[in-house]
Formats: sequence, C-alpha cells, structure tokens
Amino acid sequence: MTESNRPEAPTNFLRDIVAADLRSGKHARVVTRFPPEPNGYLHIGHAKSICLNFGLAQEFGGECHLRMDDTNPLKEAAHYVEGIQRDVRWLGFDWGKHEYAASAYFPQLYTWAVQLVRAGKAYVDDLSEDEIRSYRGSVSEPGRASPWRDRAIGENLELLERMRAGEFPDGSRVLRAKGDLSAANMKMRDPLIYRIRHTQHHATAEPWAIWPMYDYAHCLSDYLEGITHSVCTLEFEVNRELYDWFLEILDLPR
Repeated sequence: MTESNRPEAPTNFLRDIVAADLRSGKHARVVTRFPPEPNGYLHIGHAKSICLNFGLAQEFGGECHLRMDDTNPLKEAAHYVEGIQRDVRWLGFDWGKHEYAASAYFPQLYTWAVQLVRAGKAYVDDLSEDEIRSYRGSVSEPGRASPWRDRAIGENLELLERMRAGEFPDGSRVLRAKGDLSAANMKMRDPLIYRIRHTQHHATAEPWAIWPMYDYAHCLSDYLEGITHSVCTLEFEVNRELYDWFLEILDLPR
C-alpha cells in the first residue's frame, strides 16, 4: 500500500480539537490532567479518563498532570491517593514530576475569594443548607436573594476571616459568589465557594476550618497548572459554564 492511498489513522473530535489548536498556534504544547477526588478506589470510568488524558498528551508530545482534587477532607484519605497512583501506573502511564493537589493551592484560592468579596462579587451567607436549596428555586422558578446577599463588604471580609480562623460551627455560614438568580443553569445561582468544616486534611499541615467547593477549586487548579485542554465527561456539562465564569469574574489573564 502506497502513502497516497494509506487510510488515515482513526480520529475523534478531541484529537481534532487538539490538532487544530496546535496548528493555529493557540497552544504551543498540550497539557492535560487526570483529576480524581481521592475519596475512593478507581472504577472503569476513571480508566477511560486516564487513557484519554494521558493518551492525548502522549500522542501530541505534551504532558499530563496527575492532580488530586482533594477539597473534601471528610471523605478523603492517603490510602486512596496511593491506590490511584498504583492504578495509573498499572494502566501503563506515568506523570513524571507532574503530580499536584488542589490542597496545595488553598492559600491562593483563599486570596482569590477575598478578592471577590472586596469587589462586591461574593458574600457570607447565614442560610442553612436546606434554606439555600429552597431559595435557589427550580428549573421553572427563579431563585430568591438571600437576606444576607447585600451585606456590607467590610462585614463580609470580617466574617470570612473569622470563618477562616475557626470561630463558627460547621454549617453555620458559607461564602457564595453573586451569580444570576434567574439563570436557567441552576449552578449559576449564587454558587457556593467555601463551607465550614472543622477537620484535619490528610495532605495539609496547615489547619483549615473552611474548605473550597469542588467547582471553585477545580477550574482554578486547572488555571494555575496551565492546563490547555480541560476534558470533562458529560455529567459535568452544566459545570463548565460555572468554571468559565469563575475565571471571568476573577479577571484572570487567559
């Protein structure tokens, strides 16, 4: 078979996107990531993500990061991290020096949260979990503003610092961003950024009394690591709008 009539290698829409981005100069190098939550052992869906993300990076001469999205200390443990590492290697991949954790970014994530409060784009809310759910509305009804949504910036800053210092009990307050209460995507209706949990994290020496929400930490971890292609499965489709929005309201250079 000659070169001219050799069939093209199998492709898919992700390969096409990556190849087009490299041809256009949008990205000089591919950087993907496999970002599991270390709260259990991996399953077949994780194997798909591992092969996809490591495989794309390998195919295009880039790098794939192994990152623990470890924002929930109540469910996470070091032995899950070790199990994830073992399984990635078993599938034939290696992250080299590119092992990361969202918990390593906690100081920067908190700095950005303070920035949002100072800009009037986030507030401390005293509503309970059930009340927040009720105020958020439904797919057919818009959400309602929390009674605490218009707190003064100075008061929000003081309360956030006291939350950080551990002065309040679990569940008593949260930090929320000011989104669109009538958005069709309910994740955009004043999304939570931080919640109070008095517990020790398996990977942090510094004690934290507040913990970032997954959706807040995930996209900003991607940003900090310079991920060029943030590949998500379809259950995260509605989260994508929120990921992009956090980058926009923080006015981070893209």
